[in-house]
Order: sequence, then structure tokens, then C-alpha cells
Amino acid sequence: MNEFFINPFSEISEVSVGKHFYWDIGGFQAHGQVFIVSWLVLGLIIVLSFLGNSNLKSTPDGFQNFTELVTEFIRDLAKTQIGEEEYLKWVPFLGTIFLFIFVSNWSGALIPWKVIELPSGELAAPTNDINTTVALALLTSISYFYAGIRKKGLGYFKRYISPAAFLLPINVLEDFTKPLSLSFRLFGNILADELVVGVLVALVPLFIPIPIMLLGLFTSAIQALVFATLAGAYIGEAVEDHH
Repeated sequence: MNEFFINPFSEISEVSVGKHFYWDIGGFQAHGQVFIVSWLVLGLIIVLSFLGNSNLKSTPDGFQNFTELVTEFIRDLAKTQIGEEEYLKWVPFLGTIFLFIFVSNWSGALIPWKVIELPSGELAAPTNDINTTVALALLTSISYFYAGIRKKGLGYFKRYISPAAFLLPINVLEDFTKPLSLSFRLFGNILADELVVGVLVALVPLFIPIPIMLLGLFTSAIQALVFATLAGAYIGEAVEDHH
């Protein structure tokens, strides 16, 4: 029985392109390059946040202007998707999700990780790995379940038989498809962009790949926005009052 449930997830976790740098953690093989680049991404976000907020002024200037612009953007996104009553509680979560995906995507588009030689495997953007995108999607699912149960208690589960009881299977299936859609959309778009750029660089190494790389920067930012927007929409749907 355990193998029945574990095998599908093991097969999904192996969906990948390129060579992986494996770490053996507790008898499990983990993709070491994901941890390494994720720590670099998180370190960059922490450093930029510290630089922009270590010396706050009533009249912002310099880098504080940039951090306040990003914060205001995330607050507006959360307010639009979740509503005025609940949105402030979820700004840190949506902001973290957005910034991590955004910086991860751009790290894959801007930094030639493949030129950094490892004993085995190669470095890549964290969102280029299905395990990362599935983890982010599952965090989102846990968050909107928590938001709904926190506000409505067990009454939250009435949504499965609303507006009619025969919709129960469809509503349950929807909660399974949401994380699948989030994870595979992000993984597929980032992987496809890197593959296209890689092929063009190999075939025409000078000027033609540059517009594709610029387009990749744009689509990478859009993917971060789409993921954060959908996460906010799911949380907003969970806390919404149905009359």
C-alpha cells in the first residue's frame, strides 16, 4: 500500500533535464544544486532587504524607494486577491513566494550556471526543478486550507457540497488540480525558456539568442506574478463569505 502512494510521487520528482548534483540525505538522494542556488537566492533577497530597510527614513530615498515600491506592489496584489479584511496577514507569505520565484527565475535567465563546473552535475535555477515548484505549490495549498479553516472552522468544508451535494467529487478534484497546475506551469515555462536559449546559443552563439533571453526575463517575471496572484486568489476564495 505504501508503495502505491510513494511511487507516483517518486516518478514526478525525477522529471528533470540535465545532470544533477546529488546529495545523500538520510538515505534519500536530493538535488544538491537546488539547495545551493536556493541558498544563494535567499541570501541575495535577505541582503537586498537589509540594505533597503536597515536605515529607514520618513522620506525614503535611495534603495529604500525600491524596497518600498516592491512592498507596495505586493500589498496591492494581496489586497486585490484576498480583500481588505484579511490581506495584511498574507502579505509576508505572498511577498516571499513572489520574490523567491522572481529572483530564482531571473537567476536562471541571467547567470550562466552551466559554466560553473561541479564534481558531477550542473547548477541551474531552483524553479528549473520539479521538486521546487511542487513544494511551492503544496505550501500554497496548505496555506489556503489553513486560511479557510482558521476563519470558518470545520464549516469551511461545506464548500465541497456547495451549491449542491453532487458537486462533491468535482470540488475535491479541484483541490488536487490546483497544486498540479501551479507546479507544472511554473516548471514547464522556466524549463522551456532555458532549453530554447540553450539550443539557440549552441546553433547561433552571437546575436540571435539575445532577444530570446530578453523575452525570457519578461516571461520569468510574469510567471512569478502569475504564481503569486493565483496563490492570493486561492486564499481569497478560502476566506470569502458565501451567502
